[in-house]
Amino acid sequence: MRTLVLGRSPDRVAAVLATLRADGFDAEGVSTDDEARALLAGDGFGVLIIGGGVGPDSRAALKEYAAEHGVRRVVDGALAEPFDAYVRREFEPVIREVAAAG
Repeated sequence: MRTLVLGRSPDRVAAVLATLRADGFDAEGVSTDDEARALLAGDGFGVLIIGGGVGPDSRAALKEYAAEHGVRRVVDGALAEPFDAYVRREFEPVIREVAAAG
């Protein structure tokens, strides 16, 4: 299940990606709406994680865009430390659930 992570802080995006990839998930990460739209337009993403720093207007527009491009689940996230534990507790179960639903 391909997952796209959008966050305004490249360091936090990198931390999320490091955990997801270490745990065997196929994930990409970006920091701008334009980058996210470009990747989502190519299809193939089942989950979009939107970080807490993404403003409400961008968040709403990206949720709509993601739905139009076959994303099955959008997760609103705001990382809390330790980041790896947060990712494993909050994001990974959702990705597994979407993958299991086929």
